[in-house]
Amino acid sequence: MWKLLKSRKALSPVVAAIILIAVTVAVSIAVAAWMGALTFTFMATEQVTFTNFTWGTGNANAAVTVKNTGTSDLSIAAVKIDGADPATNDQTLPYLLTKGSSVTFTLTRASPGFVSGISYEFTVTTSKGNSFGPYTRTAV
Repeated sequence: MWKLLKSRKALSPVVAAIILIAVTVAVSIAVAAWMGALTFTFMATEQVTFTNFTWGTGNANAAVTVKNTGTSDLSIAAVKIDGADPATNDQTLPYLLTKGSSVTFTLTRASPGFVSGISYEFTVTTSKGNSFGPYTRTAV
């Protein structure tokens, strides 16, 4: 019986070590690719920056320019003045704003409109519920 066990052939320790290293490297590459894909999916951020502001003639309206400075496209769901919807807005909402692009919203406030010397807060809310602002300007 002892002779039977001695005649069995097995892998040499060197070959076994090479196979173990190859399997470890293959699994680590697969895990790294999977984690990398998750990182790119979850790291997309929304960021809106107010870049320009002008008052219309006689403070009848306000033109607010916003730029998408985030890492992904976003959809603007609401533009508000002091937390309320404007009386009119020249852009149809929701408004798709691609990465790096800008849009100008011309907003009109309900009567009495924008009153000189009063500060107004402008905010932008995305379809994901992220709110940017307030951007405060005093009517002239």
